[in-house]
Amino acid sequence: MASPLTIINRTDSEADITAIVDIIRKNDVGLIVVGLPLSMDGSLGRQAEKVQGFIAELSRYTDTPVEFKDERLSTVVARRIIRRVRKTDRTTRYDSAAAALILQAYLDDNA
Repeated sequence: MASPLTIINRTDSEADITAIVDIIRKNDVGLIVVGLPLSMDGSLGRQAEKVQGFIAELSRYTDTPVEFKDERLSTVVARRIIRRVRKTDRTTRYDSAAAALILQAYLDDNA
């Protein structure tokens, strides 16, 4: 079962990329799976284009391959799961649970 390693609180692209590259190096990451927030009709919206732009920038700093995984409704499912468990920082937990769901879906699809 997929589980989050850590959470990077976004600051700016340079700091975020530095943090991600550091995680890649420290953990010998062989593949980056990125949630792609497609529109409900499956098209690329503004947010998905921002994600692709960020990954293009990240790719300048690492040779680690990247694969995108449709993340539609992952936060909705994560919220349903988290509501069953009382936690103090739900927003962070929603994000990490959604990330775990995206990764698990990727693993299931590519097993």
